[in-house]
Amino acid sequence: MTFTDTRALITGADSGIGRATAELFAQAGADVAITYHTDADGIAETARAVEAAGRRAVVVQIDVGDPASVAAAYDRIGSELGVLDILVANAGQAMDGMPVAEMDDAVLERILRVNLMGPLFCARPFIGLRRAQGGRGKIVFVSSVAQHLPTPESAPYGMSKAGLGSLCRSLSRELAGDRINVNNVAPGLIETPMTADRFERPEVLDQSLERIPWHRAGRPEEIARAILYLASDAADYVTGHTLVVDGGLTMQWGGA
Repeated sequence: MTFTDTRALITGADSGIGRATAELFAQAGADVAITYHTDADGIAETARAVEAAGRRAVVVQIDVGDPASVAAAYDRIGSELGVLDILVANAGQAMDGMPVAEMDDAVLERILRVNLMGPLFCARPFIGLRRAQGGRGKIVFVSSVAQHLPTPESAPYGMSKAGLGSLCRSLSRELAGDRINVNNVAPGLIETPMTADRFERPEVLDQSLERIPWHRAGRPEEIARAILYLASDAADYVTGHTLVVDGGLTMQWGGA
């Protein structure tokens, strides 16, 4: 799969899955716009990796939950990189330890704005750009197995990811006439900064790995390869689909 003369926007690319995706796209020949929220050092490292692969990296700070911030980012990306061909809406925020009955409204709103409304805010201008080019293009959302599994004490996270799966299906139908593919990748347990606390507690990690038939965590590059496929011409006939990459976790849930 090659991405010559291709431009992609990857949100949340300062670490983990976003960084691995930016690196893989660059290695395949794409120029990338990469965004971050607060980790300026992390995004600089991602940019260096992209440039080491011989491709352009346009770095943009963004709050995906703020439509004005998203619009400003698109203006800058358009002027510096050109018309985008691919959107990878990867930016997200985790949470835990907050039962619904004790939930802080500000946390609830922030999780939903970043994880669910953020991808929608990023998709809207992308759709306009692609329609102005006569259609075609690829949207890949990065969700979670939490869209399929219960998430006690982090219900808003599960709600946001389930909603993202629904957005993927609805948007794929809306954009079929424009030949804009919309798909979703749902990672399981992946070793990233977002899950670092679990890897720092052996007893918690062992419990998590026991539930996974593969008995290991995934690596960011394994999710990046799934994203690359869905963003490629090889996936032209795939739309409205959630590709679960989880070592069999969702098939095991509820088992012995």
